[in-house]
Amino acid sequence: MEISLNLNEFYCPNKECEDHGKKGHGNIILCNRYGKDGRRLLRCRTCNYRFSERYSSFFFGLHTKESKIKEVINYLIEGMSFREAANASDLDKDTVQRIWKRFLMTCEESVDSLLKEFNIKLEDLIMLLYKRIQTRVK
Repeated sequence: MEISLNLNEFYCPNKECEDHGKKGHGNIILCNRYGKDGRRLLRCRTCNYRFSERYSSFFFGLHTKESKIKEVINYLIEGMSFREAANASDLDKDTVQRIWKRFLMTCEESVDSLLKEFNIKLEDLIMLLYKRIQTRVK
């Protein structure tokens, strides 16, 4: 079963395109498929730039299936070592380390951008989350 693709959620990643960063302009179309998993290749009608459906996602550039990547991250969050997670998911230890490094970098970038956007200090965010957890426990 294939997940439908909402083309209005994508924008042209070409910085020289006049529609760069603009979602829902109708300029993004499905033009082809590639790879063993049949990834969708998208194209901007404005500048003809082609890019993967995973271009701006966490999974872009990782050749492991998304379900396997999520499995590995869950193993590591639960406290498994890299070697244990690699054995449990039937992947190479270096692959598991690459996935974890990408995950941490993505988390860090997300938190940094949120802190800047809302003008919040990291310490204030931690206190807010701590208080929220404490109210749930009671």
